[in-house]
Amino acid sequence: MSFTIYPAIDLRNGKVVRLKEGDPNRMTSYSDVPTEIAKQWLGAGATWLHVVNLDGAFGESDSKNQTALVSILKLNACVQFGGGLRSLNAIEQTLKLGVSRVVLGTIAIEEPKIVEDAIKNFGAEKLLLVLMLVVDL
Repeated sequence: MSFTIYPAIDLRNGKVVRLKEGDPNRMTSYSDVPTEIAKQWLGAGATWLHVVNLDGAFGESDSKNQTALVSILKLNACVQFGGGLRSLNAIEQTLKLGVSRVVLGTIAIEEPKIVEDAIKNFGAEKLLLVLMLVVDL
C-alpha cells in the first residue's frame, strides 16, 4: 500500500504560521521565509505541498501570501492551494499561477454552481473539496 503525505504550509501575512484551533489570536509563527519551509519538506521527500492562505480565508488582504505562493511554485513542486477562493475567477487565476489543484471549502456548500462551473472549465482533477466539522460534545 502507498499513500501521499501533504505537508501543510499555512500562510498569514506572508509568513508560515500555525493557528491553535483555527483562532487567529492564538498563532505561532514558524518562518518569515515560506520557500525555506517548502524546500525542507521537498528535501525530506514530499511530492506535494498543501498551502493555505489564511488571510484569504479570513477575508483579509492576502497580497503577501500570493507573493509567497508564486515563490513556492518556482520550486516546481505540486501544490494544492486553498483559502479565500470564493469565485470562479479566483479559482481560474490561482490555477493560471501554476497551482496543481485548488482546495475549496465554504464555496462548495454556499455556491455549488461555482464548483459545478469549475469542474466543467478546469476538470475535477484540479479541485479538492473539503468539509470541516466541529462537534461540540
